[in-house]
Amino acid sequence: MNTIKVNLGGVKMIAHRGLSGIERENTCPAFVAAGNRSYFGIETDIHKSADGKFVILHNQTLSEVSLGKYDTNVEASTYDEVKDIVLPDKDGSFTRQDIRVPLLAEYVKICKKYDKKCVLELKNVHPEDELKAIIEEIKALNYLDNMIFISFMFSNCRLLRALLPEANIQFLCRTPSEETLEKMFALRLGLDIYYPDLTPELVTAMHEHGLEVNVWTCDSKTDAEKLAEMGVDYITTNILE
Repeated sequence: MNTIKVNLGGVKMIAHRGLSGIERENTCPAFVAAGNRSYFGIETDIHKSADGKFVILHNQTLSEVSLGKYDTNVEASTYDEVKDIVLPDKDGSFTRQDIRVPLLAEYVKICKKYDKKCVLELKNVHPEDELKAIIEEIKALNYLDNMIFISFMFSNCRLLRALLPEANIQFLCRTPSEETLEKMFALRLGLDIYYPDLTPELVTAMHEHGLEVNVWTCDSKTDAEKLAEMGVDYITTNILE
C-alpha cells in the first residue's frame, strides 16, 4: 500500500499520528514512514505516565491501538510497565518488535532526523509546570523552533502563548463561536478545525488576522482539492500525500 498522491500547490501536508494509513498510528515506524515521504510535518499526541515520562499515545489506554489486546492505562502506569508491550501491525499480527509506545524524545528525534515539523497535540489540561517540562525536553533536543503545538484545551493554548510568545500554536475545535474567535485573534492562535465544519468565511477571517488554518482529518483527494481552493494552509491526513 502507498499514499494517495495529490497536487495541492502550497498547502502543507501533515501526517496524522505519523503515516497511520500505512503503519500503526503514533509509533516510530509511522513517524519514519512519514519522514521518508514529502510531508511538511508529523502530528502526534502526548500523555504523561505515572512516573512523569511524556509518552506518545492518542488515548489514555492501549485498548484501541492494541486492537483490544491490552487495556493498560498509560497515565496510571510507569513507562517501564508500558515500553515492552508490542502493538499490532496494520494486519493485526503481533510479530514485529518495533511497534511500541514511544517517548516524546523518540518522536522529536525522528522529526529532526528527517527535517519535519513536529505537530504536537496536548491531549489533557496541562498545568504550567508540565508545559514547562515538555518545552524543556524539546529544547534539550534543540528542536523547539520546529514545533507546532495544538490542543482542544484553550487553557493549554493560553499558557503556551505566555511561555512561548513566538510559537506556532493552533486551537483545535469544531465550529468556533465569535467569542472564541476573538480570543484566538488576541492570542494569535491558528485554527485547527474538523474539515467538514470549515467555511470560506472562517478562512478569510483567520487570514485577515494573519493566522493560519489547519484541517483534520481529510483522506479524500476530492475534498482535499476543495480545501486547497478554499485557501487552507495545512491538511492533516492519514494517507494523502
